[in-house]
Amino acid sequence: MTHVHLSSLVLSLIFLIIIVVMQNKGKNIKIWHMVLRATYILIIVSGGILFFAAYSIPLSYYLKAILGVVMIGLFEIVIVRKQRGKKTDIIWIAFSIVLVILFALGFTLPMGFNLIK
Repeated sequence: MTHVHLSSLVLSLIFLIIIVVMQNKGKNIKIWHMVLRATYILIIVSGGILFFAAYSIPLSYYLKAILGVVMIGLFEIVIVRKQRGKKTDIIWIAFSIVLVILFALGFTLPMGFNLIK
C-alpha cells in the first residue's frame, strides 16, 4: 500500500505542475483540476489504510496525517488563488516546506521505505 500512496502523491504533483503551466498559458484547467481531485481520494484512502495498519500509532503518524490534509489544502489554495490572479508566493513556500516534511516523515516512519541501508 505504501507504493500506491507514494505513486498517487507523485501523480498529484505531476497534475499540479500541468495545471499551473496551463494556467500560465491561459488555458482551461477544469478537467485537469477534477482529475487532480480524484488523486486526492487515492491519497486519502491509501494514507488511511497505512495509518490504521500500524501496530501502534505514535505521534509522528498523527503529524503526518494532519500535514497530509494541509498539503491537499495547499494544492487547492495554489490553484484557486492563481485562477483569481492573486499572489501565490507565500503559498508556494509553505507548500515546499510541508512537502519536504511529509517526505521526510514518510520515509522515516516504520512503514516507509528505508532509503539509507
